[in-house]
Amino acid sequence: MRIVDQNGDFNPSNETGPYYSLLTPMKKVQITATYDSISYYLFSGFITSYVNTQPKDATEVAYTTITAVDALRLANLAQITNVTGSTSGDLSGTRINQILDEIDWPNTMRDVDAGMTYLLDDPGTIRTSQAAMQTVTDSEYGAFYVAANGNFTFQDRSVTASSIADTPTVFADDGSGIKYSNVVWLLNDSLIFNSASITRTGGSTQTATNAASISKYFLHSYYLNDLLMLTDAEALNYARAYVASRQETTVTCEFLELDLYTSNYNSGIIAAMELDFFDPITVSTTQPGGSLITKTLQIFGVSYVISPNVFKTVFSTMEPIIDSFIIGTDYGIFDTNVLSY
Repeated sequence: MRIVDQNGDFNPSNETGPYYSLLTPMKKVQITATYDSISYYLFSGFITSYVNTQPKDATEVAYTTITAVDALRLANLAQITNVTGSTSGDLSGTRINQILDEIDWPNTMRDVDAGMTYLLDDPGTIRTSQAAMQTVTDSEYGAFYVAANGNFTFQDRSVTASSIADTPTVFADDGSGIKYSNVVWLLNDSLIFNSASITRTGGSTQTATNAASISKYFLHSYYLNDLLMLTDAEALNYARAYVASRQETTVTCEFLELDLYTSNYNSGIIAAMELDFFDPITVSTTQPGGSLITKTLQIFGVSYVISPNVFKTVFSTMEPIIDSFIIGTDYGIFDTNVLSY
């Protein structure tokens, strides 16, 4: 954040400034945007630095640049060993809450699903709380992040998979959906994985492969170690689910950009403020020659470019990280004609 600071109000060294002695690292900061009398969170985090730039002469502007990070920084700084209250058979959401309790994170700043995977007891090793929660998230095949309002958010695989079936927000360049200012379509092999090896703590490595995909794209391998699901059978189902979701590739919309200064853009502004991770969107683009490319995807990233007279929202998108049919406790039923393992 760059603030015009002609009076030095945000200069921590300015003893006559209104915020003197209050401008310290790790101060909480929130950025919101207000539209049609509704305020939307864009970012919540903690300040890591203040950089003051003084003008060379009276014709230049003084400003202060503030850098901030979200609460994952705090989780990465907090080391833990044992997790109080953990026991074999805990659901993944229960374990996330236990780890957050270890670092005294407020209950009012959590949004934690119950989870669908039962876990081994916590291993009790020295690691950061972020690493511990990421292991739980990987074991669940879910998602863990800090939301724009500052809440630690844990979503189980039912959300990361099934939300693609919700009614999507439609963006199109032919008037059939919300207008966009730019879109990037991409076809590559970066998300292809046709071999997955998953190992749980105390278990043996479980591997799933897809021969047809390997023959077509060559070997693209993935592996995770020291996960916490209770059985090797669950680890194998994880490997199968990973390959089933990533054995093929297709054209996808990598980025979708909305210019909020577009005239008569009410629906676009609301979409730019409300859409969040895993929300489904449909993007349609008229191609050279008149053909139409249309994809329904999930949002996997949100960024903003904001300056005087500029307000843009950029969504990055992907295919679902896990196919919608693979959401049961046992990750679903697998067709042996599709997967070899």
